[in-house]
Amino acid sequence: MPLITVNLIENVFSKEQKAQMISKLTDTMVAIEGEAMRPVTWVKIEEVAEGQWGIGGNPLTAAMIHDMQQG
Repeated sequence: MPLITVNLIENVFSKEQKAQMISKLTDTMVAIEGEAMRPVTWVKIEEVAEGQWGIGGNPLTAAMIHDMQQG
């Protein structure tokens, strides 16, 4: 029974985007393991508060991530 955990900075992805992540990650695992595993494939999204996650020594905010998404 696989458990996929996704860590995200809060306020970056919408409810719909998170639902899409759950669906597509489940589909990916089922493609590897077989359809019989769909009912027992878990996807858990954990959100980290803005400023509590950093890269390169700098804390990240949702605004910074949105700027990165726009290029």
